[in-house]
Amino acid sequence: MQRRDFLQAAAAASLAGLAPLARAQAWPEKPIRLIVAQPAGSGPDSIARMVGEQLSQRWKQAIVVDNKPGGQNAIGAQAAAHSAADGYNFYFATSAALVTNPYLFKSLPYDPQKDFVPVGMIGRVPFVLAVNTESRAKTLQEFVAQIKANPGKVTIANEGPKTFGGMMTRLFGSQLGVQVNSVPYVSIGAAVTQTVGGQTEAVMGDVPALIQMIKAGRLRPIAVTTARRVSGLENVPPISEVIPGFDYAGFMAIVAPSGTPAAAIQRFNRDLDAVLSDKEMAAKLLAVGPMTEGAGTPEQMGAFLNAEHTRWGKLTKDIGILPE
Repeated sequence: MQRRDFLQAAAAASLAGLAPLARAQAWPEKPIRLIVAQPAGSGPDSIARMVGEQLSQRWKQAIVVDNKPGGQNAIGAQAAAHSAADGYNFYFATSAALVTNPYLFKSLPYDPQKDFVPVGMIGRVPFVLAVNTESRAKTLQEFVAQIKANPGKVTIANEGPKTFGGMMTRLFGSQLGVQVNSVPYVSIGAAVTQTVGGQTEAVMGDVPALIQMIKAGRLRPIAVTTARRVSGLENVPPISEVIPGFDYAGFMAIVAPSGTPAAAIQRFNRDLDAVLSDKEMAAKLLAVGPMTEGAGTPEQMGAFLNAEHTRWGKLTKDIGILPE
């Protein structure tokens, strides 16, 4: 009798241990919502749909992209933070939503460090500094010499003082120890157009926004913001060649509302990594934005976000940006 009771208890324990695994394998059992804080047709939206399509094929479930633009990512981030943590709501987030916004706004309708848990990285988005083709500067070193010889006069177009391009422009001048004339525009498209037309000397923008004009020979790239050279722009040196340690990029990542079941996060992470590890998919992503090295683990992403919070807190202080 005792042996039979023992065997029954062991079998019950074994079945109980298999239950979480079975649930993990069953997920997802219905469509998944992926919130994007940018409008349809934007770069992040296109990337979210590319990745979502591949995951949908793996899971045999629809991935519904829910665009909630506005408020410098705050509207979408708030919606994602307040979504049900049931394993069927996720947020396609940018560096602005997860890292820089807390240093730009006195109050936000969400807390990026408390309201979300990491799922996986999509990739880093490098920025490029390019001059108009009439510029006398043919190299980064010549451009730096021009800035130092004409403090406050060399114009660099960007999307605004609290955008990534704007902050990189200010940081570039600050770390050179000279003043640059940062010229804000309502969009990166407008900044590019004005630089191509010669209204500004240079433009600081993400690679996807500038690459077509660069390929057409209407902008001359002279530096990238990442310490590593960028695929497709291998001949363009990093800013770190003149400012040691300069290594900045935007990023895109997947997060979930805090409390989301671990099984859903682990499965999402595992399959996301498989999608991003495909060479063809990585090339497609690079053509429109991020350089991917796979999803990493949620733990690695969490450590990365913590480090970025510390780094951007120092950066915004160093260049004198105050939250509004």
